[in-house]
Amino acid sequence: MIRLRRPEQDDRETVLDMIAEFEDSGSAHDGGFWTADDFDYEEWLLTNLDQELGLNLPEGWVPAIQLVGFDETGQAVGFLNLRLRLNDYLLTHGGHIGYSVRPSKQGRGHAKEMLAQGLELAKSKNIEKVLVTCDQTNIASRAVILANGGNLEDVREGTERYWI
Repeated sequence: MIRLRRPEQDDRETVLDMIAEFEDSGSAHDGGFWTADDFDYEEWLLTNLDQELGLNLPEGWVPAIQLVGFDETGQAVGFLNLRLRLNDYLLTHGGHIGYSVRPSKQGRGHAKEMLAQGLELAKSKNIEKVLVTCDQTNIASRAVILANGGNLEDVREGTERYWI
């Protein structure tokens, strides 16, 4: 069972371990955002709070909730980012929700479970129709989206756009 929640100070070690795994593998980390060369965990936590409130957003960003999925042992297994509104870029490429599972934990249903919980959170934030996207070549992500009720609207510039 995965528990999707906002990361806290006590999660520092397991989140840093997950980030290192993403960096070492060169794996995409949709749903989790950081600058590898200059990462400060405490600053990241504060930035997450600002982004949720819509404060100090980088240009082109929208208010968003940064979440981390934890397994039953407390290990961080993935990221999920819930964008609280869409801009032109997100409408075409990113959608309301971006997610990723650390490479060593992929293929175990974690992404499916995290997306289901992310959809519940979106509903609680009055987002009635959620846009989730994936690259046309990402078979695993497509399966996760479809398993969560995704309906394909179209494909734009190699990005499949699903509404749930």
